[in-house]
Amino acid sequence: MARLNRILSTFTAGAVLLGVGLSGAIQAQMPTTVAPANAKVYFVNLVDGEVVSNPVKVVMGLSGMGIAPAGIDFPETGHHHLVIDAPTPPAGQVIAADERHVHFGKGQTEAVLQLSPGKHTLQLVLGDRNHVPHTPAIVSRVITITVQ
Repeated sequence: MARLNRILSTFTAGAVLLGVGLSGAIQAQMPTTVAPANAKVYFVNLVDGEVVSNPVKVVMGLSGMGIAPAGIDFPETGHHHLVIDAPTPPAGQVIAADERHVHFGKGQTEAVLQLSPGKHTLQLVLGDRNHVPHTPAIVSRVITITVQ
């Protein structure tokens, strides 16, 4: 009986470790959605080097694809994410949701932000229904604005 318990314990521990390893691998790399080669995301009303004041209005543009809310599985669509003072999110991973990664999962194309005075970098990233960047990633140029 003791031998059977050791075998079951070893088997259970191995299964748990395998499950944890697979879970981490699944979270680290999600399936990506293929994007058309001509898709582009861009800022409509802001330009690199612009000086602005609060509240900062951001108008997000997209060509070559359509907008759909998060969770909606419709071909050649996605939704905007605004990256503020942070690097481009990694490909194949869910885009973080925090003060530096603003999600527009309802399909919004405009936002009004309060930013601290000073220089800020902004970048748009289109995410698929699961908030994962497309393949190839559809990202805008990084622009720098100064808030007075």
